[in-house]
Amino acid sequence: MEITPDMAVYWRFGPAVLNRTIVLTWLVMVLLVGASWLVTRRMVAHGDILAGVRVPRWQTVLEATVLAALGQAREILNADAGRLMPFLTTLFLFIAVSNLVGSIPGFDAPTGSLSTTVALALCVFVLVPAHGIMRVGFRAYLRNYLQPTALMLPLNVFAELSRTMALAVRLFGNVMSGRMMGAILLVIAPLFVPVPMLALGLLLGMVQAYIFAVLAAVYIAAGIETESQH
Repeated sequence: MEITPDMAVYWRFGPAVLNRTIVLTWLVMVLLVGASWLVTRRMVAHGDILAGVRVPRWQTVLEATVLAALGQAREILNADAGRLMPFLTTLFLFIAVSNLVGSIPGFDAPTGSLSTTVALALCVFVLVPAHGIMRVGFRAYLRNYLQPTALMLPLNVFAELSRTMALAVRLFGNVMSGRMMGAILLVIAPLFVPVPMLALGLLLGMVQAYIFAVLAAVYIAAGIETESQH
């Protein structure tokens, strides 16, 4: 049994490697782009609604879902929710679809690779200071790492790095452990396990995507709060 899809290498030329993780990641991106195009190409604009054009039911459900997600983001990020919502939503959708793909027999979840989860965590790691610099400026943001004294600089930097690694390892560990547990149960009871495990895998995949997006929002909100205090 392959612990991670990185172990399945399809092509190698020097340092360049094409493995299953890369192929499945591009598959997820193509699915997301295609689904976004299909969903948005026939949406009814606000002006058409005022003119009496009937709104499709699926658009109503989609708008209600987006508004609910935006409302929850505002509880964490306040006024910055609208600006950061596209990033957080993209994180959630990518992780959720990746985990769902991993539930299909013969496929693996790209999030079952530590390289993928580290890349996602690094996106959050980069966004936190980038957003802070845009809000208060470069010098003012860097002063946060010197609070309450300059001696705290190494600890503050280490806290940022450890928080990033915690995000990556948490998602990777949950996806990998779920896959291994499913494989073990499939060997023990092959006739009864597949359907319940598939349903459980779908549920856990959505939960892990939600947790990652919420934690990313919390980390960004913590940076915003620190900027406001200083």
